[in-house]
Amino acid sequence: MRGPSAALGPGSSALAAALGATQIPLAVLRAERSRLHVTWVNDALARAVGYAADDVVGVDVLTDPRVRPSDPQAALTALAESSSHPVVLRRADGAHVRCVAHLSAVPAGPDVPPGTLVAAVQDLTAELTASAEQAALVAEERRERRSLSLIARVSDLLVDVDEPDGLREIAALLESQVVERARFFLFDNGLWAADGLGPYRSTARHHGPSGRMLSRCTDDPVGRLLAGARDDVLELDLAADHPQGTYAHWLAERLRPDVPGDDARVVVQPVPGRRRTVGLLVVRPHGGGGVEALGSHDRTVVELVARRVGLSIDNVRLYDREHRLCETLQRAMLPEQAEVDGLDVWTYYSPNADDAQVGGDWYDVLQIDARTIGVVIGDVVGHDVEAAATMGQLRSVVRSYAFDITTPGPVLDRVDQLFGGMRIARAASLVYSALHRDDAGRWVLRYSRAGHLPLLHVRDGQARQLTGRGGLLIGFGAGGRATDEVVLAPGDVVVYYTDGLVERRDRSLRDGLAVLETVAAGVTARDAAGIGEDLLSRLADQPEDDVAVVVLRVPGPDDQLAGAVSPRRRRWALPSEPASIGRARHAVLRTCETWEIADAANAELVVSELVANAVLHGWGHVALQLHDTGDGLRIEVEDANPTPPITTDGHPGRVGGFGMQIVERLADWGWRQSRAGKVVWAKVRPGEMPGAARPVT
Repeated sequence: MRGPSAALGPGSSALAAALGATQIPLAVLRAERSRLHVTWVNDALARAVGYAADDVVGVDVLTDPRVRPSDPQAALTALAESSSHPVVLRRADGAHVRCVAHLSAVPAGPDVPPGTLVAAVQDLTAELTASAEQAALVAEERRERRSLSLIARVSDLLVDVDEPDGLREIAALLESQVVERARFFLFDNGLWAADGLGPYRSTARHHGPSGRMLSRCTDDPVGRLLAGARDDVLELDLAADHPQGTYAHWLAERLRPDVPGDDARVVVQPVPGRRRTVGLLVVRPHGGGGVEALGSHDRTVVELVARRVGLSIDNVRLYDREHRLCETLQRAMLPEQAEVDGLDVWTYYSPNADDAQVGGDWYDVLQIDARTIGVVIGDVVGHDVEAAATMGQLRSVVRSYAFDITTPGPVLDRVDQLFGGMRIARAASLVYSALHRDDAGRWVLRYSRAGHLPLLHVRDGQARQLTGRGGLLIGFGAGGRATDEVVLAPGDVVVYYTDGLVERRDRSLRDGLAVLETVAAGVTARDAAGIGEDLLSRLADQPEDDVAVVVLRVPGPDDQLAGAVSPRRRRWALPSEPASIGRARHAVLRTCETWEIADAANAELVVSELVANAVLHGWGHVALQLHDTGDGLRIEVEDANPTPPITTDGHPGRVGGFGMQIVERLADWGWRQSRAGKVVWAKVRPGEMPGAARPVT
């Protein structure tokens, strides 16, 4: 190798040895016309580029393919100044190394030819690698923060399970940060597009192959995904020819109009529940494409969102099943609203809306014989299955003894005996009464109270509590329970109730009983249903416990007096069974008679059709409400199916399908969504038969 003394001119041999041994890659360059030749390199530079020093000396760095300066012209014109220029060196092994050449012009002198430069070459590989790694770490951290923020937001949205557009908001969140398009479909013996988590059982949705055949349907990849035959993500081409009747065909038909361009591929992510697939999350990556276009990180986010949603859907369905089962069990233990000859009786029960379990409140109205009626109301402590089981046992025991013994005190003595022997741990209170009609036609009320709230007796606008001689809770009586007696007069009202009607956290029980007395004394309704509705509207708008009420009224000669200012509203909870249609018709006829509303036949036919639709096409209990609006009767029927009613021209090949046409002929009607499902209403005007009316929402 020629030393620096040869490149720069005569000089010290010590300087030459020092420059040659330094670890900093160095070169001496000389500019001649438009060329920049290498005149000397040290060993460090030779090792860095992998060439022998003699192979490098003489190279023109502006034209040699092994050297690529970023701006050759700038390097040539700025030789008179010290400057730095990026350069890429091609090593002997073919690798390209990004460097910076720090050029320093050496003043010309006797020993230094003009145009001489010293270049210190800095390898940027380590710095660039570290910078790239840091940038990658920052980008990864940003993605993780974005993902955590998105998942946290999804969790917040899933907290409100009653939000009707919860899934739509989650899909919009994915579209804003992860994918181009996102859409949820839920699966429960059929597949449907879903905006919320609530259970939806539309009879109009696609049903596809049976559940047992899904996993065997090789031509239906979506069906196999729903059946659990595969649990990986699926790439579905919406433009492909999928067989008719498959879930893949159904899904492609609904998604294809929303997918622009020729690339119609989407990614189908299963939404897993605890034991089975409960739905699908369909996404389209930005710019189109299938699974490969969806990065691994984004795929993880989509999977996590699907799992969160699936768990929430499972919880909602489990709650819904348990709630409907418990409510059905509770209702099955309660009698239907009683029809008693010579007495006006109204009954009501409502579980606490904040509790999915059954409770221990119950009532019973027994026709013991032609002249004796038994009425009982009770409360078992608790809101769980054990409380309901205790209530069922106690109800059966009271019923059996009531038909055997006519005096309330001895009935409760026998109940105490049996209840104590059964070693039931739950405490229970009740009032049992027997009403007997004597030869003079008077009703005599005999009752015995076992730790329960007193009955309320209302006469001539005065209310008083029938405390009697009281007694201990059921199971704690020592025998000899007292029987108290009251002779009822025409127009008298007796109210049986549980503590949910009067007890509140912001007032004492004593104050609640005082409020009940005041409200009951001021009621002007002339029938048991009106009195009961007045009490509920003023005392039980937001109950904190289960509410059970029985209102018993002795008919009087002034029952049809005008001028009653009580709100004219009635409600019934009916089981979803055909017998409820007849009960609803009977309720409307009695109410129209009480309110002196003409054309009861029209209202009877309308309510018959609405309740029939709720029974045939809905589920859960049916709620019937009647309102006297002053210019007609308003009928409201609520069921748990959110699908709106439609007017049809009948069902081909079978009888029926004209129900809503009949309603249109007799009333104005419409429908609205409710918390539990939907409410269909109809307003029947008196004295006329309206023409077809358009639904009003």
